[in-house]
Amino acid sequence: MTDFDLNDFLPYQLAAAAARVSRAFAERYRAEFGISIPEWRVLVHLNHAGAVSVREIHARVDMDKSKVSRAAQRLVDAGYVEKRGHAGDRRLVDLRLTAEGHALVGRILPIAATFQAELLATLGEDGMPLKRALTRIMEGK
Repeated sequence: MTDFDLNDFLPYQLAAAAARVSRAFAERYRAEFGISIPEWRVLVHLNHAGAVSVREIHARVDMDKSKVSRAAQRLVDAGYVEKRGHAGDRRLVDLRLTAEGHALVGRILPIAATFQAELLATLGEDGMPLKRALTRIMEGK
């Protein structure tokens, strides 16, 4: 039997680091804006992609479909997102940002940019190589 140290296992390190960074960023916007991590991801994806279905968001942001659905419904209830019939499939519903949703994203994105700049500064010379390596992983290369 080999001596296996979970703390040295790269997939574990990536998952743990991602969770830690995500929680640290969430602390920046949760208190002021009252949104969760899944809600943040839905908002930003809709800001980038425009009108899309829960299925499309689920595939893109790597969250369970039920989490995406619940986050989307909370955002609809808060007035940040609206639902409309999907143009190509009547069984689906498209989600899109409302004017209030666009305004909220406009207030959060500068916080995200600052957080990323601080994180890269903390990482120093390792920051950009790590960012490039993560991009390769995300692109499946």
